[in-house]
Amino acid sequence: MKYILVTGGVISGIGKGVIASSLGTILKHCGLRVTSIKIDPYINIDAGTFSPYEHGEVYVLDDGGEVDLDLGNYERFLDVTLHRDNNITTGKIYSHVIEKERKGDYLGKTVQVVPHITDAIQQWVETVAQQPVDGSNAAPQVCIIELGGTIGDIEGMPFVEAFRQFQFRVKRDNFCCVHVSLVPQPSSTGEHKTKPTQAGVRELRGLGLSPDFIVCRSENPIDQSVKHKISNFCHVEPEKVICLHDARSIYAVPLMLEEQKLSSLLNSCLNLGLPLVRPRGFMRKWKHLVASQDNLRRDVTIALVGKYTQLSDAYASVIKALEHASLACQRRLRLVCVDAEDLEEIAKTERPVKYYEAWQNVCKSNGLLVPGGFGKRGLEGKVSVCKWARLNKTPFLGVCLGLQAAVIEFARNVLGMKDATSQEMTEGDDQAQNVIVEMLEHNPGQMGGTMRLGIKKTVFTTQKSRLRQLYGKVDFVKERHRHRYEVDPKLVPSLSAAGLHFVGEDEQGERMEIMELEDHPYYVACQYHPEYLTRPLKPSPPYLGLILASIGKLESYLSRDCRMSPTDSPDSTDDESLLPARIRRVDARVSPACVVVSSVAEETQTSSSHEEEDYVVPSIIDRGVGADNSCVLLHTALKMEDRAAINDVASGTSSTSEGSEGELVR
Repeated sequence: MKYILVTGGVISGIGKGVIASSLGTILKHCGLRVTSIKIDPYINIDAGTFSPYEHGEVYVLDDGGEVDLDLGNYERFLDVTLHRDNNITTGKIYSHVIEKERKGDYLGKTVQVVPHITDAIQQWVETVAQQPVDGSNAAPQVCIIELGGTIGDIEGMPFVEAFRQFQFRVKRDNFCCVHVSLVPQPSSTGEHKTKPTQAGVRELRGLGLSPDFIVCRSENPIDQSVKHKISNFCHVEPEKVICLHDARSIYAVPLMLEEQKLSSLLNSCLNLGLPLVRPRGFMRKWKHLVASQDNLRRDVTIALVGKYTQLSDAYASVIKALEHASLACQRRLRLVCVDAEDLEEIAKTERPVKYYEAWQNVCKSNGLLVPGGFGKRGLEGKVSVCKWARLNKTPFLGVCLGLQAAVIEFARNVLGMKDATSQEMTEGDDQAQNVIVEMLEHNPGQMGGTMRLGIKKTVFTTQKSRLRQLYGKVDFVKERHRHRYEVDPKLVPSLSAAGLHFVGEDEQGERMEIMELEDHPYYVACQYHPEYLTRPLKPSPPYLGLILASIGKLESYLSRDCRMSPTDSPDSTDDESLLPARIRRVDARVSPACVVVSSVAEETQTSSSHEEEDYVVPSIIDRGVGADNSCVLLHTALKMEDRAAINDVASGTSSTSEGSEGELVR
């Protein structure tokens, strides 16, 4: 077994996870079996109780482990299935040691950080490194270990000491240290500074670990003089100083590393036994993936309506799933994050500018996505978006809480249950009209690790399902779950009779897993989280369906047994049927270059009458490239009566009349 330890210096969040994943990708393309371990020095047992604003999303594994989002990168890059023990935390280690002490395993000895904690870390790493992760029964050959945080953090000291000992335990020829460091470029001088890297390496060596490789992260490319300076002062050979500037896509990182002959350098460092010359088609699929991303010329706009939109890492897997699906459809993703609270009726008086901007983003998007979440904040905004998508036949995908919001909206506005809500929002209110109820067996009074977690089987109950077709007409699927609430089974017959069909259930037929609305291009929601199993070359079917419906290609894709048409290329021309319904018809009297739109911002900042304050500005635009490479600009008017229509949708009083001048087509 070969071990590669990835450490970080200067600052956290400089890409250790992507670099560790990229190292594994290169070695896997060399024919080696690779596994990964992420070490988080915090005292929490796992990431399950974190707010997304703390460490980004909580990633869920097959076995129900709630782990750091970096393990999602490992799985997507390496196409492997990791286990909860692949995420080591200080809390897990100390809990394990204390449990052994209570059992008397230490025979009355004083339990200390050294040797007991450090020994436990080493034993854990050795055990987990031997677990198969690629679907075979063969043990991995290389284990890549990412040490979270930065060198010098007090909470990480036991782990650094453990690996100082570990390099001798497994023999130095089987151990390699890759140190990732920031090389800043102050705007005042314009030159790269190496002192932070020198200081970080000095501290690492002072703790007993000497880096075999230094990966220099920078915003712009680093020249050779800086590279040689780092080599001289950090006691590392020049060719082992790897320069890695910001890339257009994280999937370009393995290629950037291999351009600097990293596989050959690792081969000589660890005696991997790789051939000196790489095969002709080495990393061909990965190169094609990156080239495809670089050559995308048509866009698809998706509005992500959530409550953690200030931090993109909070929806890391969701965004990756959208990117993978968009790439499969040869479209460049234009993601618009909309704060669900800005869509609520109260925002119209408290934050009118944000309210109208949020609704405009919803209106002009090709598709809508409501991801998972917890708590009542923003729920009413999500419910309003579900109503908008249902009435306007806008492609929609709901995930976890997104499914629950769609059911609440349908119960309120179609079944007439005006006070329909979720038990999560009405704890202690026995009179509440809950259409979403708690799974009592998953709430024992302790929050950590008690939800319905991990991979579960979902059985399709009908063959007339778009999602079943997207999955390949299978009888069941296995997807990962993370929820504590579900649709009330007593209401399912009423919902189905009204047109909201539950086409997927759990094995016992008790829990509703997949929902589809009839007479709609794509109004789909699932209780599970399909984004956890997306891969760059194998997009998640629910997300693929959303993108296909958003560009008007879903029906043709399904009619070809889920195969892309040869004409589905960046140069193909979309006709009018591919556009959202609301922008297919344009007032003939509107200028082809611009439209008249009332300025909401001006209205809120001045006391002048807004009826007299009209401005000529670009309108809602869907932009594409035609077959002759000319720009195709399609406009729609957003006038005062349209803004009133948006208000009606948000308040639940919208009409569905068509043909009025300047009206948004429903």
